[in-house]
Amino acid sequence: MIKIIILDVDGTLTDGKISYDSNGNELKSFDVKDGFAIVNWIRIGRKVAIITGRNSPIVEKRAKELGIKHCYQGVKNKFIKLQEILQEESISLDETAAIGDDLNDFVMLKNSKISFSPADASELISDAVDVRLKRGGGSSAVAEMIEYILKKENQIEAYAKYWKEQ
Repeated sequence: MIKIIILDVDGTLTDGKISYDSNGNELKSFDVKDGFAIVNWIRIGRKVAIITGRNSPIVEKRAKELGIKHCYQGVKNKFIKLQEILQEESISLDETAAIGDDLNDFVMLKNSKISFSPADASELISDAVDVRLKRGGGSSAVAEMIEYILKKENQIEAYAKYWKEQ
């Protein structure tokens, strides 16, 4: 069973574009479907970690908003950070899924039990992962990944149960 999902940000949770307003403030857009899926993943007792190479206050805000405990920015070696998180949570690589879109995600993806890339990921990554998703980064690729995992584990009903019983 997958106990934790590891998420890249730019090109995965977002479309990879970085915009600035007239005051120089960075802007990012996140897909609400990804956020809803992440919140529900956490609700059923699973864990989430963000590991990203860039630094942005927007990412920290989004992680807090979704209840993501592990949010690491400015990470040069994502696999080392992944190992630290797994040790802290007492989770093995065999219980880990990861999603990324570019070469700085490669080692993290190759060492996870199951790896994913958005549809618009670098070809070098898409050819190396277990599952190339149909949706692009920032277009509910993370929600697609979560649903894929839960269907594969026959857990989709447990995931949807909360909303079906209201």
